[in-house]
Amino acid sequence: MKVIRIGTRASKLAMIQAELVAKAIEGTFPQIKTRLIPMITTGDRILDRTLDQIGGKGLFVKELDAALLEGRVDITVHSCKDLPMELDERLPVVAVSRREDPRDVLVLPMGAGEWDPSKSVGCSSARRRIQLTRLHPGIQVEPVRGNVLTRLEKLDRGEYGALVLAAAGLRRLGLEGRISHLFSPGEMLPAAGQGILAVQARQGEDTSYVKRFHSPESLWCMLAERAFVRRLDGGCSKPCAAYAVVEQGQILLRGMYVSEDESTVVHGRVTCLPQQGEAQGAALAERMKHRG
Repeated sequence: MKVIRIGTRASKLAMIQAELVAKAIEGTFPQIKTRLIPMITTGDRILDRTLDQIGGKGLFVKELDAALLEGRVDITVHSCKDLPMELDERLPVVAVSRREDPRDVLVLPMGAGEWDPSKSVGCSSARRRIQLTRLHPGIQVEPVRGNVLTRLEKLDRGEYGALVLAAAGLRRLGLEGRISHLFSPGEMLPAAGQGILAVQARQGEDTSYVKRFHSPESLWCMLAERAFVRRLDGGCSKPCAAYAVVEQGQILLRGMYVSEDESTVVHGRVTCLPQQGEAQGAALAERMKHRG
């Protein structure tokens, strides 16, 4: 019997996400068995500094990439927003999931009835911080690291008055009851790829077993969003946002550009055919950069 080894980060959320891929494979091909191979990444180990201080989101995939290249695993599963903007050509994305709720959410301490804006908000990215402080001028935002459950523990211990997290992670963990407020994309534009899972494999390998898991619509959106961010040289250290949806056979891509000194925030949008998403995403970023 064929066994597919799936590399994943070791957090509970990452394991749940990898299990979604495993179930899709085994549900389609009963003759295939899967085995999860959990790993601790550099990004998981270094928690006393923000990601831009230690090298960016690529630190969440470094160890998994190495395992894939060395043949210790057959595929790896990532939250798409954790993928670096430049991928190793030897490790293509071979499938992406249907998108879970892409929105950001506000989470209060356990038992709290309302948000106390006098207390700091834990926020993991400049993208969230900038949009949150524009929505609520004067609030204090502090960085928070660790996986979702670790962040919730810090919140419930009183280290923060609230957290901003991704709805997708909370829903996959079965913790949607912790959501106090869902930010609409108009309030807080999501990160590129938020809510989408990505499967990587070695170039040239047969990965037909992940076909059932793959969503072409999510791929179109992901490519457009990542093209926008890539053109702005964005990612972890430079705040920007991109969110695409497919409506009536076309992609609507919304983007946010922030100037170097964070004094200027520019929003823009473009509608195009799905096949034009990457090119139009990059072009939109270029136009917004000049406006900014």
